[in-house]
Amino acid sequence: MKKEHIGILEMIACAMLWSIAGIFIKQLPWHGFAVASLRSLIAGSTIAVYMAVRHYRFIFNRRTLLAGLFAGSCYVCFATANKLTTAANAIVLQFTNPVFIVVFSALFLHRKIRRGDLAVVLVVFGGIALFFFDQLGPSTVAGNCVAILAGMLLAGVYLTVGNIELEERFSGVVLGQAFAFLVGLPVVIATKPVLNSVTVPCILTLGVFQLGIAYILYVRASATCPALACALLGAVEPLLNPVWVMIFDGEKPGLFALIGGVIVIAAVTAWCVWDGRQTARNPELSAG
Repeated sequence: MKKEHIGILEMIACAMLWSIAGIFIKQLPWHGFAVASLRSLIAGSTIAVYMAVRHYRFIFNRRTLLAGLFAGSCYVCFATANKLTTAANAIVLQFTNPVFIVVFSALFLHRKIRRGDLAVVLVVFGGIALFFFDQLGPSTVAGNCVAILAGMLLAGVYLTVGNIELEERFSGVVLGQAFAFLVGLPVVIATKPVLNSVTVPCILTLGVFQLGIAYILYVRASATCPALACALLGAVEPLLNPVWVMIFDGEKPGLFALIGGVIVIAAVTAWCVWDGRQTARNPELSAG
């Protein structure tokens, strides 16, 4: 099997593992910071063991530090958002990260915004607005805002990582897990999360599989699978995440949130296809 095909399979497996976040986070009666902290402790340990087995060096430099800070903040925000709003809202709003890549590239990297970029920004922000038309309480509105922040932080991860070496990518991910663990540790100490026959399997599944092995697969896939393919296959996550939660937890998104989610996923996916074609013709015009 060609390396590209293996990369595609790894990315599909990664997206499917990412998609189980909502259902397991919902099963944990813990504060979002505590979930993020213990999940990242386990995930970071999993990735560190993989790096040791593969004899990968741990690299600490400006790029891996920035990537780690963005990634760790994203992990904390996503876990917190799942506690404050629906799983569907949390994952779809985080999926807006390509739009923020366009915005940040224009603001901080002085890259030109194409008409297609502007169109997707406007459409996606319109879809985001629909999430706030449902009958929402203060906590749900806050959760939606935190989920959008998670999307912004994830865009920061992609922009800081760029085309760095494989060992730097793994190192950045491990630093992100360490940062998320430390940020949530005071909450873990203060709240003393209950460990029992339900919570232990849930946090182990989140740490080892949903975040640890998933990110190993993602970093491996990104080395051989085209960026466009990774982006499109990553759309499996926001499609499956709310389905698992609805089946196992009975949580359903509101009508306006559902419409907004369809708009966001469709717009981002269409933009990824368009951007890939534009980049193939003129590599210097890439938004990312």
